[in-house]
Amino acid sequence: MNTQDEIKYQEALKRVKKIKGFYTHAIVYVIINIMIVIINIQSLNEGETYFQFKNFMTAFFWGIGLLAHGLSVFVPNWIMGQNWEDRKIKEFIEKEKANKWE
Repeated sequence: MNTQDEIKYQEALKRVKKIKGFYTHAIVYVIINIMIVIINIQSLNEGETYFQFKNFMTAFFWGIGLLAHGLSVFVPNWIMGQNWEDRKIKEFIEKEKANKWE
């Protein structure tokens, strides 16, 4: 494999690992929140309704974190623009080269 192919392969591998990390996060989110719902339902007092904020706090706040994780994986170019990392790396390399010659 030439250098360009190796770079593309490493980028693709990094992207796959990010996607896999998000899916793992989502699966754990669903499983844990199902367990929390079951525990909360079992611990209800007679006549008490399940629809209380305390029963949804974990799912809500963890859901915000999961949403942020999903956005960082699937919409990275939305905030920083396309190829932002490559441009930033090149910028740092150019600054380093300029500092060496001064």
